[in-house]
Amino acid sequence: MPSDPSDTNLEKVRTYYDRTVAQEWGRLDRHRTEFAVTMRAVTDALATHLPAPRPLRVLDAGGGPGRYSLALAEAGHEVTLLDLSPANVEHAREVSRGRLAGYHCGSATDLAAFADETFHAVLLLGPLYHLLEETERLRAVSEALRVLVPGGLLFAAFINVFAPIRDSAKYSPTEAPLFHPTPDALLAWMADGRWRAGPASPFTDAWFVHPAAVAPFMEKAGEGALETLSLLAAEGVVSFIEEKLNELEGPVWDYWVEVNYRLAGDPSILGAAEHLLYVGRRRPNGSGG
Repeated sequence: MPSDPSDTNLEKVRTYYDRTVAQEWGRLDRHRTEFAVTMRAVTDALATHLPAPRPLRVLDAGGGPGRYSLALAEAGHEVTLLDLSPANVEHAREVSRGRLAGYHCGSATDLAAFADETFHAVLLLGPLYHLLEETERLRAVSEALRVLVPGGLLFAAFINVFAPIRDSAKYSPTEAPLFHPTPDALLAWMADGRWRAGPASPFTDAWFVHPAAVAPFMEKAGEGALETLSLLAAEGVVSFIEEKLNELEGPVWDYWVEVNYRLAGDPSILGAAEHLLYVGRRRPNGSGG
């Protein structure tokens, strides 16, 4: 058995994702706005800040079964996928049919398989909210910056600390007091953000964060080498009220994607989103100032 608590947690997360590959692949069909807004944010940032050369080299670290990897490869980029779950990596290999530049099984906290300044962009769209200790999260961001070229882009996803509260209110309001018997206990948990899932939990161990803490954490992790470009509500304004949107196609769907993308950076809605997308750039000189 692993002796390091972080190893134990990663094994728990790996086991969870090994048995939920189909669920994770289909999650972004159930949450189409999250996928569409995130893809718009990524592709627009790449076009704005990295107009050349093409194709761009992209590392999707913690890329799961490959939804974003495949979409970026189809957009013409050279995408390498890394994920903790062997089952996810194998699924990505199958669905992409060799269209990715590489398939690796491993943790975002250790990117030793890749040389310094290899990628134009790195996606951390899953790892950070499964790393319970700040030291692990700092290491993941540091590793991402190490493999980024100067001026390269870093995209990182977070789960909003308000999201599980909203989820509980919508689906199981009588259960919240079982975990946090008093409002004071709930607020104390929010300050910490770490969630250790029980046997009956629909999710695995996770860390949730207040929107106001995202940019300061990322800049701390970057040690002066990371410039914040934006923080977005990945679902736009429709978090938890997207069911009807999922039925749409064509111009009316495009309309709602555009609305949510344009509103995604409004600070007033960040607290109501399930997922937050941080967009940053490694400073061209590799350091602050």
